[in-house]
Amino acid sequence: MTTLYTMPGTCSLSPNIAVAWLDAPVEVHNMAYGDHKNEDYLAINPKGKVPALRFDDGDVLTEAAAILAWLGAAHGKEGYARDTRLGRKEAEALSYMTSEVHAAYGGHFAPKNLAESAAAQEEVKRKTYKTLASHYERMNGALSDNGGEWYLGQRSFADTFLYVLTRWLEQTPLSIEDYPALKAHRARMEADEGVRVALKRQNMEPVG
Repeated sequence: MTTLYTMPGTCSLSPNIAVAWLDAPVEVHNMAYGDHKNEDYLAINPKGKVPALRFDDGDVLTEAAAILAWLGAAHGKEGYARDTRLGRKEAEALSYMTSEVHAAYGGHFAPKNLAESAAAQEEVKRKTYKTLASHYERMNGALSDNGGEWYLGQRSFADTFLYVLTRWLEQTPLSIEDYPALKAHRARMEADEGVRVALKRQNMEPVG
């Protein structure tokens, strides 16, 4: 069976939710934190990161956006790859969230990789939170402009990654209270049965 490798607290929650929404025939294998650096997993994904999707023939697909694209194309009722407005906008939103916004968290998760001295690392974090605030403001506005319920006006995989990002916000000095549309979206996601299934599979709890 096709297997999705996940780990608590990571962006692998996004394709995990997608699997639940689609009821796709994919086994979710949740690893303990740190197991992504073990030899067994590195043999599957030499990057040492999650998510990874391993197929029956041994082929492996990595990167959340790529996995979401495959899930939608293979199992979605309206295939992700179809030339529809929602499909195009979904691809655009996921590219933005998984590259620009996710990448901006580098200064939060590992400032020592960007600066050596303690003072320089603090400056990295200061700039990081300024950048993240700009991203969250933009996403809050986009969500509001599209009606406030779903990021693109209709439920899509963009909502799964947005949920990851609104969870991560709690680790920063930023406040979800400054982004009311995002706060409401997070609550809506946590009331969703598929989201709850995915959280349980990764030994995670709703933020509340």
